[in-house]
Amino acid sequence: MSERTAVLTLCLAGPLQAWGASSRFERRMTERAPTKSGVLGLLAAAEGRDRGADLSDLAALTFAVRLDQPGTRVRDYQTAHHGDTGKSMPVSERFYLSDAVFVVAVEGRETLIDALYTAVRAPTFLPFLGRRSCPPSRPIDMGVHRGGLWRALRAEPWQASAWFQRRRVRERRIELEVITDLVAGDGPGDAVRDQPLSFDPRHRRYGLREVHSTAVTVANPLGVSRRTPDLPSQHDPMGLLED
Repeated sequence: MSERTAVLTLCLAGPLQAWGASSRFERRMTERAPTKSGVLGLLAAAEGRDRGADLSDLAALTFAVRLDQPGTRVRDYQTAHHGDTGKSMPVSERFYLSDAVFVVAVEGRETLIDALYTAVRAPTFLPFLGRRSCPPSRPIDMGVHRGGLWRALRAEPWQASAWFQRRRVRERRIELEVITDLVAGDGPGDAVRDQPLSFDPRHRRYGLREVHSTAVTVANPLGVSRRTPDLPSQHDPMGLLED
């Protein structure tokens, strides 16, 4: 009998995030949502795995990310000098996502998901949002769900900041984009190179992964009805002006 599955959900929120999938050299880009390699790296670090450790169990997890607050892409640059010669190094451009909030879901064997949940609640190495300069602004652990990945994504409340939710106060229900692994029957998708094969710093390796975009609908906790409330029948707007 095969082992039951479970889903771990994580909230990734912070002033800055950076999720690169193919950037190299002096120009370091960011994807518009967390990458599978970045999130699995966070989970491996929480468990205290060595960079050369086997990743096959993590790589087999089904992965999805819900875009609760897309954020804004910002650009920074860095300068440096060689430690031995003092010679100036090339200026590097770094791109980040500012004020973004995501809900990530990973689905897999129940024993593995439970172990990962324990690890993120008491991580061996502190989590960061793509780069070490990007710490999370909230606890990342949300919980473990039974009943499938999509049920978990619909069950988790909208995690956007209150100021962002107030922008859509007239909407009782919010449709949120979800980027997930492509499975048979999902239709056309896109290929991204963020399937981790090895985090060994001497030879990092990533494979291609097919993804596609869809959506789920969640409640807006600040949403109000579009209907204008009825005015009292005895209301007289000119009454205060009378003698």
